[in-house]
Amino acid sequence: MKTVLLFVTAIALASSPAYADQTCKPVVGSFEAHVTSAPFGDCPGFCTEGRVWGGLQGTYHFSMTGLQNSVAVPSIFFFTGQSEVTVKNGDVVHGTDTGSLDFGPDAGFASLITFSGGTGAHQNATGQIRLRGLLNQAEGITSGDYVGTICTP
Repeated sequence: MKTVLLFVTAIALASSPAYADQTCKPVVGSFEAHVTSAPFGDCPGFCTEGRVWGGLQGTYHFSMTGLQNSVAVPSIFFFTGQSEVTVKNGDVVHGTDTGSLDFGPDAGFASLITFSGGTGAHQNATGQIRLRGLLNQAEGITSGDYVGTICTP
């Protein structure tokens, strides 16, 4: 019975558009963005736009959709948001961004962007990138590096 269940699960995953014939590539690079009040879509509070280079090359937009204080460290907040990366050929990759941000003097942050589709060759993109960086609150600039994987059909 276990063998049949494993076989059926394997067939279902292999035939799923999200997993079938995926080509995944590692991506490593850097980013820099500035805080903006004129983002793409809705921005309930904190948004950035800028550029990425390295394994992903193009422009980047982030719009925070949720923010909650960590309580344990008053200057640290957990956030959620939506990200878009427009790569050099014009395709857009959509992602959900989750992470933590320190509004204190250290101003570090870390986030995970989980890709969920896009346009063109990235229509069914999947994968994740992990970002780490700093927020220069005086200048309104974020910068750092990323590493991860992006998969396309």
